[in-house]
Amino acid sequence: MNRRHFLKHVAGYSALALPGIEFVRTIQANAQELRRANKSVIIMWMGGGPATIDIWDLKPGRPTGGPFREINTSAQGVRISEHMPRTAEQMRHLAVIRSLTTTEGDHNRGTQLMHTSYTPNPAIAFPSIGAIASHEIPKLAGYREISLPNFISIGGGNNGPGFLGMTYAPFNVQNPGTPPQNMRPFGVAGAESEVEDRIRRRQRLFYTLEEQFMNGRAPHLSEKDRARFADASKAHQDVYGKGFSLVASREGRVFDLKNESPSLMEEYGAAGTGNNNFGRAAILARRLVDAGVSAVELTLGGWDTHNQNFDALSTRQLPPLDRALGALVRDLVDRGMWQNTVVVWMGEFGRTPRINQNVGRDHWPACWSVAVGGGALRGGQAYGSTDEDGMRVANNPVRVGDLFATVYRALGIDPTTQVRDAIGRPFAIAGGNGRAIEGLF
Repeated sequence: MNRRHFLKHVAGYSALALPGIEFVRTIQANAQELRRANKSVIIMWMGGGPATIDIWDLKPGRPTGGPFREINTSAQGVRISEHMPRTAEQMRHLAVIRSLTTTEGDHNRGTQLMHTSYTPNPAIAFPSIGAIASHEIPKLAGYREISLPNFISIGGGNNGPGFLGMTYAPFNVQNPGTPPQNMRPFGVAGAESEVEDRIRRRQRLFYTLEEQFMNGRAPHLSEKDRARFADASKAHQDVYGKGFSLVASREGRVFDLKNESPSLMEEYGAAGTGNNNFGRAAILARRLVDAGVSAVELTLGGWDTHNQNFDALSTRQLPPLDRALGALVRDLVDRGMWQNTVVVWMGEFGRTPRINQNVGRDHWPACWSVAVGGGALRGGQAYGSTDEDGMRVANNPVRVGDLFATVYRALGIDPTTQVRDAIGRPFAIAGGNGRAIEGLF
């Protein structure tokens, strides 16, 4: 039901002779369920190209294997790096795709490919996976409208809306745990209801001015230009409408982590010894999807390990990743959110099986791993494999379009859906011929 319908029922129920406290509890419980009904995707972006051969697909005893040992996980037969013990405990909920093969070994091109499922093209700005999710998830049955932006990026900037336009651009949060700037209205004081009323008056004034501006311009434009101008104006109004709603609503408090328990913050790596921004980003991501946000992307950089790969992974990269990923999966499962949330762990490519003269690994898109889980996906498994040295895919090769189709299907989105650019050309959201991996469902 829409907001008006909901409020109508609230008014009706409040007239009944129900105990007040039970009524409030019922409304709170229903609101929680409504938020959880929204589908969400969390993209954990590993900027720089992680050495997945040292994380998800180790080759112990081989010249390419390196010094890390494998450990057992909660998924029978699936073994991962010894530096990922917390994630290993949650492996029954995750699936590792070990046979991804791509074509781009350049950072910028690989980043575009792994965000859009399309090979970079200077003539077309393709929308990212987060933009597509925020475009398609609101069309799903049971979606509940929220005041928050539908696509939020934490600490990154690799995820544009492409030809979908500014309505689907990410709302960027640079410092997780700190409320974004300008979240509170400037020059407005008083009780909360009074502040909200004044914000709504400002919003009505804004829309009046926008309407006058559009009407004043339209008569001087051709029919074709008038249609484009109307589309751009509507996108402008939609973005500002979200901004007004966010400032005037209580949902903006989701960005403040002060009410999270200290023990949970420490589990994520968001507080205590070794606390870091990625841990805070992960707990904020959970709060955002709990509030109904469709797509959240959080970034952990520093994976370009051409030098001293193993020292960098064991001391700098894997400890915060392991804490955040392990805590996020457990938290989502325990809160009953796992079936409505898909988590994707990926970077722009893998790294060479061969260890170079600087004890590092170089760029390697030929075969590498990503991890996925949640939604309709079946965890506790490794899909596909590489040969004994990790040089090539041994079985079940997966293309980037297949990965995207799998993620979209797990969210309940038809992977064959097409979106159109500004001149009406259709593009499949999962690349040209992406097909969902049946074995993961």
